[in-house]
Amino acid sequence: MEEQREALRKIIKTLAVKNEEIQSFIYSLKQMLLNVEANSAKVQEDLEAEFQSLFSLLEELKEGMLMKIKQDRASRTYELQAAKQIKDGVTMAPAFRLSLKAKVSDNMSHLMVDFAQERQMLQALKFLPVPSAPVIDLAESLVADNCVTLVWRMPDEDSKIDHYVLEYRRTNFEGPPRLKEDQPWMVIEGIRQTEYTLTGLKFDMKYMNFRVKACNKAVAGEFSEPVTLETPAFMFRLDASTSHQNLRVDDLSVEWDAMGGKVQDIKAREKDGKGRTASPINSPARGTPSPKRMPSGRGGRDRFTAESYTVLGDTLIDGGEHYWEVRYEPDSKAFGVGVAYRSLGRFEQLGKTAASWCLHVNNWLQVSFTAKHANKVKVLDAPVPDCLGVHCDFHQGLLSFYNARTKQVLHTFKTRFTQPLLPAFTVWCGSFQVTTGLQVPSAVRCLQKRGSATSSSNTSLT
Repeated sequence: MEEQREALRKIIKTLAVKNEEIQSFIYSLKQMLLNVEANSAKVQEDLEAEFQSLFSLLEELKEGMLMKIKQDRASRTYELQAAKQIKDGVTMAPAFRLSLKAKVSDNMSHLMVDFAQERQMLQALKFLPVPSAPVIDLAESLVADNCVTLVWRMPDEDSKIDHYVLEYRRTNFEGPPRLKEDQPWMVIEGIRQTEYTLTGLKFDMKYMNFRVKACNKAVAGEFSEPVTLETPAFMFRLDASTSHQNLRVDDLSVEWDAMGGKVQDIKAREKDGKGRTASPINSPARGTPSPKRMPSGRGGRDRFTAESYTVLGDTLIDGGEHYWEVRYEPDSKAFGVGVAYRSLGRFEQLGKTAASWCLHVNNWLQVSFTAKHANKVKVLDAPVPDCLGVHCDFHQGLLSFYNARTKQVLHTFKTRFTQPLLPAFTVWCGSFQVTTGLQVPSAVRCLQKRGSATSSSNTSLT
């Protein structure tokens, strides 16, 4: 019976998917019909405008040439009429020297026009040659280091192509691009080669759609068949429901606020006075939770407190490799970044228990740059960068920290993770900004393969 239900569920799911495809196809046909009407009306209007422009030009040329003929006729007429009156002023003496040849001719052939060549050109007038649609080469295209290199070719040799236009958009749907998408197409024009690299992308969605068209000096061709490329990256937000009351969380930014807890207590009392229940969920430090993120397992009542100025990410790490970066304010008195189990206590500070690993920067009283785990500390002999990269390989049990600019390895923890992890951050008297949607950089993968990352690990901290 259960097998029949499962089979029925699969059939229903397949039918639902097929129904969505059919509806999308019908919508596509309707849109194409509307486009045919609109585009045919436009090209007809453009053609009429071009011919009207040509008529106007010919009319101007005709008027100019007719004016030239009239002026020439008037000039010749004047000269000939003046010659007719010569007999009135002739005497015997000059008569023998008088020339009886007219100064002008009655031949007007120099004002004739031969339209034979122009007529042939007009008779040969055709619609503009439209470039063929390019073909995107998926085998040669590449997604790496938050860059996408797209390669395409023309099905036929076309020496008249002037440039290409590339369009792309983000999506969470696999397979052929859908007509209805929330994200708009982004346009890149004037590409001279048959490949293009998009750099500095933030992969905040699972896939990207691409299409490209060729253009000559006069007209653009059809778009290529659109393609979808997967853009895997680690995307998370900060879970404001876990944050210490003195931390103001705004999406991926955090700022330490000495009045945070007092402001919340005041607002809580005000809400109590208005008959509403005081709850940390109404705290100004609480951000809007991401609808598609896995909950951290902490309610508002379980936010970090006391001297644990901590906030966690909202997405679990339970496998694979992940990378993110954080830039902190150099004047911060204390800052830490790392990972933690969900079981990290609300009073516990990062690196001081076996449930968390971190890099810690201390600018208060004495400056220190350390790696911390299970209340054990290793002082790091390296300049403190203003931007840190974090690489977590869950299955290999590796947690590495890098100078995000140079990709220099600062420290690597090597251990065995027994529970899912969450990105973790702490700050006191300062602020920081997290960057997510990043792929693991090629340089980081290369260092890990060579084993360079493990050379700086400290077994006492694992």
